[in-house]
This record gives sequence, C-alpha cells and structure tokens, in this order.
Amino acid sequence: MTAHAKAALGRTEREDTSRRATLSAQRRHYRTFLMIGDAFVLLIAFSLAYWLRFSVGLAVSTDIVPDPQGYLVLSVLLIPVWLALFAAFGLYNFNTLLGDITEYGRVFHAVTWGMMAVIVYGFLNPEFVIARGWLIFSWVLSGFLVSLFRLIMRRIAYRARRYGYFVTPTVIVGTNQEAIALADQLRNSAGSGMEIAGFVSVQGGGNYGPGEQVHGIKVLGTIDELSDILREHHIEEVVIATTALHDERLVEVSQQLTTQHHDVRMRLSSGLYEVFTTGMDVTTRNSVPLMSLKRLRLNRTEAILKTLLDYMLIIVTLPFLLPVFAIIALLVKLDSPGPIFYRRQVMGAGGRVFGAFKFRTMYVNGDEILEQHPELKLELAKNHKLKHDPRITRIGAFLRRTSLDELPQLINVLLGQMSLVGPRMISPAEHDLYGRMKYNLLTVKPGMTGMWQVSGRSDLSYEERVRLDMVYIRNYSIWMDIQILVFQTIPAVVKGRGAY
Repeated sequence: MTAHAKAALGRTEREDTSRRATLSAQRRHYRTFLMIGDAFVLLIAFSLAYWLRFSVGLAVSTDIVPDPQGYLVLSVLLIPVWLALFAAFGLYNFNTLLGDITEYGRVFHAVTWGMMAVIVYGFLNPEFVIARGWLIFSWVLSGFLVSLFRLIMRRIAYRARRYGYFVTPTVIVGTNQEAIALADQLRNSAGSGMEIAGFVSVQGGGNYGPGEQVHGIKVLGTIDELSDILREHHIEEVVIATTALHDERLVEVSQQLTTQHHDVRMRLSSGLYEVFTTGMDVTTRNSVPLMSLKRLRLNRTEAILKTLLDYMLIIVTLPFLLPVFAIIALLVKLDSPGPIFYRRQVMGAGGRVFGAFKFRTMYVNGDEILEQHPELKLELAKNHKLKHDPRITRIGAFLRRTSLDELPQLINVLLGQMSLVGPRMISPAEHDLYGRMKYNLLTVKPGMTGMWQVSGRSDLSYEERVRLDMVYIRNYSIWMDIQILVFQTIPAVVKGRGAY
C-alpha cells in the first residue's frame, strides 16, 4: 500500500470514528434527557394522584389518613425503581425508541410491574399502609403522562432527523425489485431513522451497476467491494434484500459483516416486502425461527385508536348530520322514482364482501340507458368511472360533486366494515386490477376518504390510485388519518376536483 493510500485510509478511519462518536453522543444526550423527563413526569403523576385521592376525595376507602410528607418520600423512592423498570423493558434502548408504537406498550407494562411491586411489598409488610385510590391514580397517570411525554419527544426527534440528527448511514444490498421497494420506504429518515447512502449491486440480483442511479439513489459498488463501501461512507447499518442473493452468498456476506465489521448492524428483509405490507410474527420451534404473515396491517392498539377516532368524530357530528340526511333523502325521493339508498357490493378487510351504503344517484334503469352509449360502456370498463354519465340523476350529480352521496357510509363505519380514512373501496371485480398489491389492499378497512380522494379523485389514473392506496397502507399512522380528515378532505370537497 502506498503512503498516499495509507494516509487516505487513516483519514477515512478518523472520519468514521468521528461520525460514530457524534451519533453516539446524540443518542446519549437523548437518553439522558428522556430519563430526566421520565423522572419529572413520574413525580407529577404521583403528586396528581395524591391530589385526586386526598384533596378531591376520589377514594375507594376513606379510612386512610392524609400524609403529604410520607407520600412525597414514597414517590421519591419509587422514581428510581420506575426508571430501572423502564430500562429493563428497553425504554432507553434505541432499537425500541423512535420506532413503532410498541414503546407505549412497554411503558404500560413497566408501570404495571412497578405498581405490582408496591402491592406485593404492602402485602409482605403489614405496617406499610397505602391508599388504594392513590395506587390506581398513580398507575393510570404515570402510564398516560409518560406516554404523552415520550410522544412529544418522538415528534421532536422526528423533526430533528430532517436536519441529520439521530439518523444512521445505511446501505441496501441488492438492486432488484425488493431492494428498490425497501429503499423507497426507508428513505424517509424521519420515520426510519436511516439515511440511505446507496445500493450495493449483486451479480444476478438486479440490472443496475456501480455509478447508476435507482430512484435517485446511487449504486455505490458491487458486493465484492462491500468492506470498502462501509468504510468510505461510514455505514452503520446494512439492509440485505434477501431475494437478491442466493443462499450461499447470503451466508458469506453475513459472516463477513459479523466477523469483520463489529460496529455494523446487519438486517435481513423478509423477502416478501414488495408484495406484503402486514409485517410478520416470528416464533421459534425447536430452535428453528418460523415467520408467519399477519392477516391485518394494523396491530391491536392501532386498530383500537382508529376505531375510537371514527366513533368519536361520528358522535360529535351526528346532531349536525341528521338534518342533512333527512333533507337529502327527501330530495332523492322527489327527484326520480326508486329507493333512497343504494348498496354497492365491495370488499373489506380480510376479503369480506359487504354492501356499502350510498344515496342513490342514478336512475333505476341505468343499465338500459348505458346500453344506448356503447362508447361510454367501453370507457367505464376501462376506468371504472365516467366523467359524463347519462345514468346520473339531477340531484345525483350534485351529491357526487359534493361527495354527499357517501354520507350513508357512516352506517358502515359504525358496523365496523369501513373507516373514515382508508384505501379506496373496490368491488370484487376490481381486485385483480391491483396485481401483486391486491393482497395488501385487503389488510385494512376501506375508507370514506383517503389519499386518492384528496389527491384528485377520478382525475387520477387507475395506476396512480393504486399507488396512493399502497402509500397509505405502508405508512399508516393515526396522525396521517387526522391530517387527511382535518387538513385535506374538507378543502378537497370544497374544491370538488375530480368529483364525478
């Protein structure tokens, strides 16, 4: 090795060490602030619990004498125990932090174990008398307030990631379809915490070579140059698209990373990401890890939060909607003969078929009318929408333009068949048009509104509608639902763009 090459290598290693030290310091400061904040929030929770029990008088039993000093000392003693439990449950581990909502479940489990420890100690020590009301309030408030604090901290960290904080330099091994799908999803560093430095090409694992751009991301080199790529770009995580490597090569790369690059974390894809969005459960049988696909995209907590949001908004707006329902029903009846409602057969979560309620917007002899326009019949078969549909009644045109025809789908939401926000509902005949993505569509409930509705609706091509549905399903969060409902749906309805 020449002196120039040795100097360059030494400079790269120093930069690599400096980059790692900076990221380590950022994480250490975040954990420290998180721990101090947890302690402060716990003290507030214990103090509020005392106030509710002894000042407000919300008590299970009234035979406990108030002792402010005693409960303050107990609170101060319990805080380190709670923090130790938080650490034991991985609440200061960056593999848990800033990821999915399992962090909040861990908070609940930790505070529950803490309260159980207090109860057991009280059982073993008869002289230790504690108000049951204080215990209950402390349990509820500590879980809620700590989760709220961590939610706020997470939003701050996500914003900081946009400026390069808390992000990990990452490369993706492979340039095939799965690798590209992984890159498209992970390149949003605010959510993934990964800064995608580039791809590593694999022979036979894609059609892209070193120096080429794939969706705006550069191919840094080949798999044989992996070690040099890791050093040159200060890589800390390697994501391997398993479908891009054959078994023997995958084992070789895995051994190379584990033996030669101890500071680099290796992650393997499932091999099915570009087809399935639901995630996987991993179980072990006789030391053999087995993966099973989840049937639904949302976990239990996400599904509960989504349902609560749906029901809360419906209950709040129902007094205003009932008169609107009555007026529209009367207008539909007076405009043309036929029923007030129409039930369209669509597919819901899990592939279950149900009838989606809508105000009738077409003449009852619509099929006969369409037969008189063969060119429109062909357009309908191609796009599943007609911009100028002769079957639509006068009041029906207004209802469709304002989306009021979909109001009865609130009944489907209350029945648990739909959600306020979700992918576009489709008929069984449309299912195959989603191609490889059709399995993803049925992992969540269809929505009354969604990304395609607020992005142009019927003005979009069918392929663009499919893409937007997949974006929603892959990136779902309760915050996305609130954003679509509050900040996008109302302006889209007022503008009426693409509504016909």
